[in-house]
Amino acid sequence: MNAVVGALAPDFELQDQHGTPVKLSGFRGRRVVLVFYPLAFTNVCNSELSALQDFAADAHILTVSVDSVFTHRAWADQEGYTFPLLSDFWPHGQVARAYGVFDEAKGLAQRGTFIIDGDGVIRWSIVNPIGTARDVADYAKALAEIS
Repeated sequence: MNAVVGALAPDFELQDQHGTPVKLSGFRGRRVVLVFYPLAFTNVCNSELSALQDFAADAHILTVSVDSVFTHRAWADQEGYTFPLLSDFWPHGQVARAYGVFDEAKGLAQRGTFIIDGDGVIRWSIVNPIGTARDVADYAKALAEIS
């Protein structure tokens, strides 16, 4: 796995819920909170992403799951998410694999979060099991410590 603290974050380009390509390296010069989640329309994922919607930080939020662009669009429209929901649908889980958070047995991402600095370097990360929610307050604390 190349996605460890201190390493350059694996670059990728995925489509958001509107079908717009989003490339991680396009955020150079800005901090990114990269959030992998298992599946749209599930209780824990919904609570985590709803907390991100209200998260005020000097960083861009990018979320990734193996759901399709169409699923992301329906979910974003229903919940009012305004940040990019990126589809790692095909090749299935390729980006989650690059970050070491793809669960091969279940075919979806674990709950991995990576804070990436303006130079594209991973400065903080956490990976939780699929059923264990993350606390957005941890992101704020980590961002404050690495600013």
